[in-house]
Amino acid sequence: MFDQYLKRWELTTDGDAFVSQNGNLLPVRYHGMPAMLKIAREPEEQAGNLLMAWWDGVGAVPVLKHDGEALLMERASGSVSLTHMVRCGQDDEATRILCSVAARLHSPRATPAPDLIPLVQRFEALWSAAATHRGIFEQCAKTARELLSAPRDVGVLHGDIHHGNVLDFGPKGWLAIDSKGLFGERGFDYANIFCNPDSKSALAPNCFARRIEIVAQVSDIDRRRLLQWVLAWSGLSAAWMLEDNIDPSTPVEVAKLAALALDL
Repeated sequence: MFDQYLKRWELTTDGDAFVSQNGNLLPVRYHGMPAMLKIAREPEEQAGNLLMAWWDGVGAVPVLKHDGEALLMERASGSVSLTHMVRCGQDDEATRILCSVAARLHSPRATPAPDLIPLVQRFEALWSAAATHRGIFEQCAKTARELLSAPRDVGVLHGDIHHGNVLDFGPKGWLAIDSKGLFGERGFDYANIFCNPDSKSALAPNCFARRIEIVAQVSDIDRRRLLQWVLAWSGLSAAWMLEDNIDPSTPVEVAKLAALALDL
């Protein structure tokens, strides 16, 4: 699947191909520059490719070439990871970095955005989970419907901001990869932070409350509104995990923390 792009864009292979949740990737060199060639498997990933190119390196990895399913982007050169920072006791700093990157991605651009996926379309799995599993899923779905029916601060969304999708690009700073190409309320882009990078970190004592205060302050989002988005997102994440036969306990527990903070 890589061959046509290797030839068309004059790329040389610079490592072994691998598969991620978001596509097939191959380390390459482009006129000597370390780069990554990604072939998207899903329509949402192709929408994300267009958005990555539209950001033009502001908050997101610089895109060198793109064509439908294929995206050629610069390769991260830094040695630090947000996941490692969290595990070394720097959760507050990692959270602020994620918020800073999200804010840059949300900043207005002079050129019209590409066609994007309405945020409401992402929540189909949650409606089904609420009908089937009830309990906390019903609370998540009810809150999600309230948020989606009266959105605020609507604009371009990355759709999957978390510790593994914001990378260290050395002198260029922290930049996002793997956009989903969504359009909706900006609060959605901060909610995924709370379920990551892993269960131990997300559910560590006092972590949730501390992250809420940091994100609310840095993003300038009303604290209650942010809690509602965390509740809605966590339910959606848990619903997707159920569909994939994965234990959803982490997002379920985060949803419960959000519901408790909201006094639901």
